[in-house]
Order: sequence, then C-alpha cells, then structure tokens
Amino acid sequence: MDLSAINPVVLVASLMVASTPILLAAIGELVVEKSGVLNLGVEGMMIVGAICGFAIAVETQSPFVGFIAAALGGALLSLLFGILTQVLLANQVATGLALTLFGLGLSAMLGQSYSGLKPPATLRIDLPVLSDIPVLGQILFRHDPMVYVSLMLIVLVWAGLKYTRIGLVVRAVGENHEAAHALGYKVVRIRLLAIMFGGACAGLGGAYLSLIRVPQWTEGMTAGAGWIALAIVVFASWKPWRVLLGAYLFGGVSVLQLNLQAAGVDIPIEYLSMSPYVITIVVLVIMSADRRKAALNAPASLGKVFHATS
Repeated sequence: MDLSAINPVVLVASLMVASTPILLAAIGELVVEKSGVLNLGVEGMMIVGAICGFAIAVETQSPFVGFIAAALGGALLSLLFGILTQVLLANQVATGLALTLFGLGLSAMLGQSYSGLKPPATLRIDLPVLSDIPVLGQILFRHDPMVYVSLMLIVLVWAGLKYTRIGLVVRAVGENHEAAHALGYKVVRIRLLAIMFGGACAGLGGAYLSLIRVPQWTEGMTAGAGWIALAIVVFASWKPWRVLLGAYLFGGVSVLQLNLQAAGVDIPIEYLSMSPYVITIVVLVIMSADRRKAALNAPASLGKVFHATS
C-alpha cells in the first residue's frame, strides 16, 4: 500500500470531471421538481443522451454536434414523459420508471453498431496564464468546456429561480398549481418546458460519460448515475448550490475509491466500489432525519396531478 502515490491536486481536479455528468442531470431535475413534477426517468434520459451524443459525434467527428444531439435526445424522451403525465394525466412515478426501462432498452438497440468505436477527442480549455498558477491552475483551469458549462448552469438556475420572473412562475407552479392556474399561468405548458429542460440536462450528462469521462459506448454505462442525481436533489433540499456540493461529494468519493484501489489499499475492491453509493444513502438518511424540515423544503405540489377545471 502506497498512499503517497495519490496526488491531492490531481484528485481534486479529477473529482470535478467525475462529478460533471451527475451535476448536469441533477440541476436539470431540480428545475423539473421545482415546477412540481417528479420525473424518475433521469437514468433513461441519461443513457439515451449517452448513445445519441456518441453516435452523432462519431458520425460527424464533432463532439460539439454530439452534445447538441444528446440534449435533443434527452429533451425528446422527457417530452414523452411530459405528455403522458401532464396531458394524459398518467401516474408520474410509474411513468418515470417506465421511461428508465424504455431508455435502457432503446439505447441498447441503438448502440449495437457502436461498440468498440472511439469518439473524437474533446479539446480541453488551457488558459495560458491562469492554467500556470500553482495548484489552482491545474485544479480549475485545465478542464474540458462541459465542466464549465455545468458550473455556469448552477449559477444560471440559482439566479433564474431566485431573481427572474420566469423563476418565480416556475416556483409558483411547483408550490400551488391551482393558484397559479387561477392567476392565468399555463401550468401544463410551464411544466412541459421545465421537463424538457431537465431532459436536455440529463442528455448532456449522459453524453459527458460516453464522450469524455469514459470515451466509448458501453451498454448500461450510466450505472445508476441517474438515480444518484435524483438522490442529490433531495440531499440538496432543492437548492442549486447544495446540488453542486452533493455532486462533488459523490464524485470525490468515486475518485478517491479508484485512487485507493490503485494504491493497493487492503480493502476488498467490492467494498471500495460500493462506497460512493453507501455514503450517498447515509447522507440522505441523515438529511431526512427531520421529516418536518425536509417536507418544508420540498415544493408543495411535487408529484401531484394537475387537472384544469376551467
């Protein structure tokens, strides 16, 4: 066992990369839940985004086009969920679970001819002056563009929900859809747009896995990342900045367990591999200990069916 082989600077830089797909999916789901909709199909949207982004990037030799295709793929799949739950009034929990199963099956079918292929490389942003700063330069200024996009989304969602009229309307719909409808807001339309935004973010998260994090297509490669994103939204108490903290916590534990394996720590690999998920569960249990406080943070209309009576 040689713990000196673990470089703290590389570890922190790596956790930012490892956290990005979950961060993208979680911030999208936060907006969806703020509008009062519970979409459990994040895993399905992520895996469809992964294959859409990978396939289009390979065909066009452009990672940028691949990410656009991934966002569109995730948004279209989420639109299916939105139509079923908001227009046809299907049960949100059952529909979300079905969406995940559908996405896993669809991605497996679409990805059959792409196994073993390599996508085009995504260029990293290397700012000449900032990237040369000791320690901070390597941690903050030598990443691919999607790392910065995920951080920018956190800022935009936080500011949008708190300071803009659109954010106020989304929160109003999530807190009391009947009152929002009485005020003249198009509840179904607003929720459909929020659902599509969440789907696009989940698609980007999936594409990040297949194009950057693990640059290849493997069936079921999301490996529960969508479920972790859902858990992080609850952990974050539906607050954007806490989503960042939760995603980086999970990413940090994931990277740490890989480094511990490489360092030859005398712990069974199975225990190290499951540690990120165990820690996530433990944190959720702690956060949910005070049920009253947790209930106050959740949007009041979350998961409730809206039916316009007039």
